[in-house]
Formats: sequence, structure tokens, C-alpha cells
Amino acid sequence: MNALFVSAILGVLLMLSSLFIKDRNYIHALALAGLAVLFAINLAEFDGWLLFEMDLSGMLRFDRYALVMNAIGLASFFFYLLLSGSAMEKVGPHHADYLALLFFICAGLFMVTGFESLLILFLGIEVVSIPLYILTGSDKRNLKSNEAALKYFLLGSFSTGLLLLGIAFFYGARGNFMATVSVDPTVVGSSLQLAAVLLLLFAMSFKVSVAPFHFWTPDVYDGAPTVFTSFMATIVKVALFAAFVRLFEDTFSLQFSLWQPWVAGFVVVTLLIGNLTAVFQQSVKRMLAYSSIAQAGFMLLAVYTINGDSKEGLLLYAASYSLATIGIFAVLVYLQDHTFEGFNGLAKKQPIVAASLVIFSLSLAGIPLTGGFLAKLFMIKAALAYQPWLAIVSVVMAVVSVFYYFRLIQAMYFRKDAQSISIEFPKSFPIGLLVTALIVVLLGIFPEAILGLLYF
Repeated sequence: MNALFVSAILGVLLMLSSLFIKDRNYIHALALAGLAVLFAINLAEFDGWLLFEMDLSGMLRFDRYALVMNAIGLASFFFYLLLSGSAMEKVGPHHADYLALLFFICAGLFMVTGFESLLILFLGIEVVSIPLYILTGSDKRNLKSNEAALKYFLLGSFSTGLLLLGIAFFYGARGNFMATVSVDPTVVGSSLQLAAVLLLLFAMSFKVSVAPFHFWTPDVYDGAPTVFTSFMATIVKVALFAAFVRLFEDTFSLQFSLWQPWVAGFVVVTLLIGNLTAVFQQSVKRMLAYSSIAQAGFMLLAVYTINGDSKEGLLLYAASYSLATIGIFAVLVYLQDHTFEGFNGLAKKQPIVAASLVIFSLSLAGIPLTGGFLAKLFMIKAALAYQPWLAIVSVVMAVVSVFYYFRLIQAMYFRKDAQSISIEFPKSFPIGLLVTALIVVLLGIFPEAILGLLYF
């Protein structure tokens, strides 16, 4: 709870810091220090230590699962700033404003992971979405960025309309906005309640890029500045998935038979469209956009099953997927050519960077000894308890994903670079990237480092 307020305060401080601090390095250091404070505050809440107490019953509830998800998001945010933060200068001169918007988004993410009322869920999603619209169009000199922002705003507004309509039907059926299970038979079977379930399912599916509501994702991810695409595709996505699971577990579990077939269909369509389309992409950035859709198909299994395995798998997915994707996008930020050819011969020029990218690619593909492997294993195990055929489809699609991730490895190690242009990274960048890659490996060997926080 305290992390939410502190994050908003840090956003205001960073917004005002540009008036007094002219050196961007100091502003960047201030943001990293603020994240460290947020992480410490969040960990302290595991033991009930609070800076200040407020009665938010009926509005927000931070259980251990929400606190672990918040900790993963903050850690991913830290590595994001460490690897990509300095690249914000390429977007424009408003470095402090960009950081302030990211911290406001962070406050919104805390709201969506800990909501108890559908009104808080709505407010949290809007606190996340509005700064993202601004960041997507922040590169005003780039027409693709402007187009992406407009498309994201229009389609995002439409999905918000569905969300509000679903909440209105929910209120009509129950007379309140509480995200709790209703055992009243007149509510469970009412047409208003059923309409609310489907509308909220469609709206949340849009927010997390689930097919067939994914059509905005490739253009927005491709058009937005790469440094902000990284944040949007990782930290924001996994937090919204946590809210997705919480909504359907805590509120609509008695309508399980109604919405589970829909979710199963969305899983299959998302895996097929995401993976098969990613195979034919020539741009690594656009490939990662379709890859994020495919990964959303795996994370959607947590909504489909809502059992212990899938919820633990979602935590591992949040950590391994976020770190791996942030790492690849961090390299893309410094490359002029975002096609696979732009990575040709990278292993000879930057061996540490190339080795780190190999680990990230293996994790996203679900190869053993990486966090991504265990995350997918948990999801597939959860699906086996309900529909074995769905688990088989997931395995087949995971095999397909190996092809386009290995294209990146092939370009770095087995193709010669025809260009003589040297690729320059900040001095500490390769070490930071390698540390991030090693954490991804450690998650595959010691998953209890995250899962243990749920129980101890």
C-alpha cells in the first residue's frame, strides 16, 4: 500500500526535478534510488511494516501474491532503467518528464495488482494507460510514433468503453463494485452478470494483447520509441495479467463454466497468431511484438486454470519474460538497423552482449536451465489438469517459437557483418546485460527465490 503513494510522490518529485537539476545523470540516479526505496518499502510490507496506515478496506488489498508481483515489477523496472534509461535522451530533451510518467504508471500498476473494487481496477488501468499514450507519441519527429500513439489512444479508449460497460452491468446485477464472489443464485444466473463477465473478459484481453484483440499491438510496439516499447511489453503486461487472474478468481469463479471455453479459444488463437506471424517477420522489433502476443497466450493459461501451478508459473513468467525482453530491447535501442541483418556478426564485435542475448532468446523459447523453461512448464502442467489437448497445443507452439528466436542467434554467430560501422554501447552496459542474463539462468535453477516469498 505504501509503495503506491511513494511511487506517486516520486513521480511528482521527478517531474519537478528538471527545474532544479540540469544534469540528466543526477536525475537518472535519483530515479534508481527511488526505485530502491520503493523495493525496500514493498519488501517491508511482507512483515506488516508500514510507513503510515490508512483504512482502504473495500478498495485495495495487498496480499502476498500482489506484493510478490509488485516486487518483480519493481526489480524489472530497476533493470530497465539500468540498461535503457540513458537511451531516453534519444527520444527528446524531457528526460525527467519521461521518468515521472513511468513512476505514475508504476503507481497505477500497484492499483491493478491490489484492487478490491472494480472502480479501483478501472482507475488503475487508466493511470497506466494515459501516460503510455503520451510516451508512445513522445518522439514527435517520427511519424510512426505519432501514428502509433493515435492508434493506441483510439483503440485503448474503445476497450475502456467495454470495461466501463462491463462494470455498469456488474453494478446492475449486484448493486456494488466489490470484486468478491457472489453466492446469490439470482445474481449468478442473471443476464446482467453474464454480460458483465463477457465484457470484462474482452476488455482485459485487449489490454494484455490477447488475440483476437491484439491488432493494435504490432503497430504500436513498432511505432513507439524502442525504449518505451520495452516497458510497455513487459512490466505493464505482466501486472495487467495479475489483475486479470485476480478479477476472474475472486469475482467470477462461480461462472467458471461460462468463461473458461472462451479463454481456451483465446489461448489457442493467441498462440497460433503470435507464433506463426512472428516466423515471417524481418524486423526484430516487430518479431518481439508478435512474440509478446505469443507469450500472452501462455500467460493466459493462468486465467484459464487459476490453480496453484498456474499462479506460481505466472510469477516466474513475470520475472523471466520481463528481464529477457527488457534485455533484448535494451540492445535494440543502440542499433540503427532493427532487422535480423543488424545483428550479423555481433558476437565478434560484442561477445558479452551476444552471449547475453543468447540466454535471453533461450529463455523466451523455453529451453531448460532458464527461467522461461520453468515458467512454461508450470503453465503446461496447469493446463494438463483441465484439457490435455490445450497443453499439447502449447508445447507445439513453444517448439515453433524456437525457430524465430534462433534466427537471432544465427545472425550473431553464423553470419558475417557486411557493414564496417562499429556498434557502441555505454561502458557498463555489457556487464549490466550479463548480470541480467545470469539472473534469468538462476531463476531456472532456483525458482524458490521467487516462489518462496509466497509462503515464507
